[in-house]
Amino acid sequence: MLPARRSPLSLLLVLSLVLALSACAEREPETASAPGDSTGFPVELRPEGAPEVTLHERPDRIVSLSPSTTETLYAVGAGEQVVAVDEMSTHPAHAPRTELSGLNLDPEALAAHDPDLVIVESDQDNALRDALAETGTATLVLPAPRTLEGMYRQFELVGRATGHPHRGADLARTTESEIADLVADVPRTSTDLSYYHELSPDLHSVTSATFIGRVYDLFGLTNIADQDDPSAHGGYPRLSAERVLEADPDLVVLADTRCCGQNADTVAQRPGWDTLTAVRQDRVLTVDDDLASRWGPRLVEFVGVLSDELSRTGA
Repeated sequence: MLPARRSPLSLLLVLSLVLALSACAEREPETASAPGDSTGFPVELRPEGAPEVTLHERPDRIVSLSPSTTETLYAVGAGEQVVAVDEMSTHPAHAPRTELSGLNLDPEALAAHDPDLVIVESDQDNALRDALAETGTATLVLPAPRTLEGMYRQFELVGRATGHPHRGADLARTTESEIADLVADVPRTSTDLSYYHELSPDLHSVTSATFIGRVYDLFGLTNIADQDDPSAHGGYPRLSAERVLEADPDLVVLADTRCCGQNADTVAQRPGWDTLTAVRQDRVLTVDDDLASRWGPRLVEFVGVLSDELSRTGA
């Protein structure tokens, strides 16, 4: 028996159905390529040492007055949402730098950028938050973390705040893994090495109670600036030349190379410093000022510099 013939109308319907299904198969899901997912909002943010913030929608116009957070924003994929950053946010180079200051907060200057989220490192008495609230702008305060774990949590929080939760979690996980690998690469000996970390030629330094001090702790180094109380002076004491000479550190790390032109030669020319163990054994390390002060994703680079130096000198 011959098969029943399809009518022209039925053939037209079948053809239309096939074309429709093909188009659907070729079309990418809208959520797959969206640069920022609006799902997950509203989101409640609880930064350590700062007020809680609830964001009802994904922020599309972000102003960052924190160089560390600026770097994190771009690392989690929120760069296209950033409309302005402060004058100290030097990385990435294409970030929209302005004359805004994270130290002298100016609500009117901020409002000119029409932000829906402003991120700062500190907000004395919530003055900025209260001023911006009148314009419907949220303020997120992200202070310097005290530990590396605090930094990882901040990465995750920035991801959630901007609609990139998975990128934030990935950044925290990969950064922690890379730092652990770099520390593990350094050979261990029984020698208890001491170090002096310099912030400025007038001998301002950091103690092990600071975030940067925690990085050195990973390598088991002893900070000559700790003295009897690492928390004194907020962890940023100014040492005397006599104190440095007496402590005779095994390693000198200069984080004032770009700001103040310091290097191994300038250190050796200081009165008496040519007798230091670090100078005599070529253990004066120059590092980028920003890498050695920011708690952003590029901290891995600073840890890498320390790892290489300690490995090179047989620490």
